[in-house]
Amino acid sequence: MVTEGPALLDARRARQVAEQVPDPELPMLTLADLGVLRDVEVAADGTVVAGLTPTYSGCPAMAEMRADVAARLREAGYPRVEIRTVLDPPWTSDWITEPGRRKLAEHDIAPPGAAPRGPVPLVLSPTRPAVPCPRCGSADTEETSRFAATSCKALWRCRACREPFEYVKEI
Repeated sequence: MVTEGPALLDARRARQVAEQVPDPELPMLTLADLGVLRDVEVAADGTVVAGLTPTYSGCPAMAEMRADVAARLREAGYPRVEIRTVLDPPWTSDWITEPGRRKLAEHDIAPPGAAPRGPVPLVLSPTRPAVPCPRCGSADTEETSRFAATSCKALWRCRACREPFEYVKEI
């Protein structure tokens, strides 16, 4: 990792390029908004090394994310690019930035609440978070399907405005 001079400026520029890559499943978000872009460094030999964390184990979008980050960096003039998968610490929906949460809501997708902390209580019936409608703000909503177009989203319906919407699950 380079920590001074022109190389540091080059690392900042490489990070700015990587931060603009859109998520393949939620294209209104960048990988930085989603919190999966962990780091971008320029090695002594000029190789740009970007670290990505999957949102969950087996996320099918990871291959596309890696390819998109590498392509954008090469297009920006970095011929040597390495994409690393960073698993520790694991991603949490708390890493979605405030601008990312706002973008989700602007696209009628309810952003996740706070991820669970500490011991998870054992309950015998399913518990569901209160998810406000991203269109009208009503809390009178119901889950219609635990899974939506992707595994990280669920389908919900607002009883007030009667509109369906997607919800990004807490992890």
